[in-house]
Amino acid sequence: MTGIFKALCGLLFALTCSFSFSQTISLTFDDGLDPDRQRDAAAWNREILAGLKEADVKAMVFPALVRIGGEAGLDLIREWAAQGHAVGNHTAGHRSLASPQVSLEDFISDVGKADAALSRLPRWKPMLRFPYLKEGDTAAKRDGMRAWMQAHGYRTAAVSIDASDWYYNQVFSALAERGATQKARQVEDAYIDHLLDRAAYYDRLARQVLGYSPPHVMLLHTSRINAAAVPMIIRAFRARGWTFVSPLEAFEDPVYSKQPDTLPAGESIIWASAKARGVQGLRYPAEDSVYEEPGLKARGLLPQGMEK
Repeated sequence: MTGIFKALCGLLFALTCSFSFSQTISLTFDDGLDPDRQRDAAAWNREILAGLKEADVKAMVFPALVRIGGEAGLDLIREWAAQGHAVGNHTAGHRSLASPQVSLEDFISDVGKADAALSRLPRWKPMLRFPYLKEGDTAAKRDGMRAWMQAHGYRTAAVSIDASDWYYNQVFSALAERGATQKARQVEDAYIDHLLDRAAYYDRLARQVLGYSPPHVMLLHTSRINAAAVPMIIRAFRARGWTFVSPLEAFEDPVYSKQPDTLPAGESIIWASAKARGVQGLRYPAEDSVYEEPGLKARGLLPQGMEK
């Protein structure tokens, strides 16, 4: 019996360790694309969706009306819904609630305008992705927005893994426009490494602050680099042992219902929870080009005019 007991204990320990170190992730895409301003908007949209479909990954898109333009941009968002991806709210004007120039009343109006346009779409969910992940520079704006959302059936579409994909997109696009194909591919490789690095960082921080690895929500954007890189992103994460789940499944984890007492409010929910706990060494802004530029510059991958 003793041998059987020890064997069972060993099996239980192995299963517990395997569970505790399991990593799951979901992909969310902000902004949307505007065919009236972006010549290749429709093609980029198709490429992102094709990459997700091929990998059998369900994502969620958060359009901002100013970023999708008119009806043609809405049609691209409809393509997301038609392929089973959820649709949320990223406001009408994509303005930061942390800006002193943006009042709570103006921000609520912005959310309402987007709601009126987007809530008619299939797969719509009343979830708000704050522009720039900024949730208020004052307690009055932060708490006022939280109260409004609760009263109107909204949830915050927080992220756990933040990244600087917008900056890599700028560099990648500049190189691609200049015909520097080889350098653009190198930036793409550096971008994948960046996402893996940021995922590992926020997962370690989650284990430190929460005591477990939650189903993560990663922030990406509908962009040129992601149109090219989505298949590689998914393959790279799976090769590292990550499992993909839908954002709606990930959002059910209790961490995404947290309301950390921080000011300015926002950033990754893991970062904000760590700040509220008094964890030292958190950089601010949490993710920014200033952290990524030196590495790209050292590798000779910054186009002329982008170096500081």
